[in-house]
Amino acid sequence: MKLRFKVLAVAAVALGTLLAGCGKSASAAPKTQNVSVGIVGADKTVWKAVQKQLDKENAHINLKIKEFGDYNQPNSSVEAGDIDLNAFQHQFFLDNWNKSNKGNLVSIGKTVLAPLAVYSKKISSLNDLKKGDTVSIPNDPTNEGRALELLETAGFITLKNTELPTPADIKTNKLDLKVKPLDAAQLPRTLADVDASVINSGIAVDAKLNPEKAIYREKITKKSQPWINIIVARKQDRNNKTYKKIVKAYQTKAVANVIKKTYKSTEVPAWNYKF
Repeated sequence: MKLRFKVLAVAAVALGTLLAGCGKSASAAPKTQNVSVGIVGADKTVWKAVQKQLDKENAHINLKIKEFGDYNQPNSSVEAGDIDLNAFQHQFFLDNWNKSNKGNLVSIGKTVLAPLAVYSKKISSLNDLKKGDTVSIPNDPTNEGRALELLETAGFITLKNTELPTPADIKTNKLDLKVKPLDAAQLPRTLADVDASVINSGIAVDAKLNPEKAIYREKITKKSQPWINIIVARKQDRNNKTYKKIVKAYQTKAVANVIKKTYKSTEVPAWNYKF
């Protein structure tokens, strides 16, 4: 009887140890972390591909995508801690926003390069522009300057030598074009009111404009590097391991293929782009 009692006692201790071990293992299982990402325009398809990549890598990260209707809110939301990251802007835009708002945001990874394009409901080529015609452009400082540089490259205006040109910096204007700055989100809706409009890629895709019908597209050169789009975080989070995993998942061949399929020639993966 004593021997049997001892065997049962040892078995009970062993079972208890096993159960304790199981409990410890369960509590140590990785916890899924929610990360909110602010976007502007039709980028949801790409971020679904990023989520798929994270799931494939067992990263235990759940992306919460928050859509904004304009360029004014996403940086303020990251700065305030309302969202964790955003992905809608190029480096030049971020630098200008930080300067204007005493911000503390940084880039943690490249995403795409999205050339500006010119759309019109009235003409089929920029060469069809006539004297006194109206061309609308985005009114935020960086994209306004970029749109003006596009018109300069196309040969319609020349600009004073300044980092961020405005319509006031137009030096010559051979057709006396009326350059009309508007909120970027309004540009597609006001196409019927102008002769041509310089529109950001994401805004154009969101408005279901056919990129094949753009009458002119910004050329990609070495000068395009400040226009590479980025993922942005607060400065204190620049080395956050979770956020680095998101950048790594974005910068994969699988996501690059989704970008190419979704945006055709309007956006190109930029993290390995050779200028």
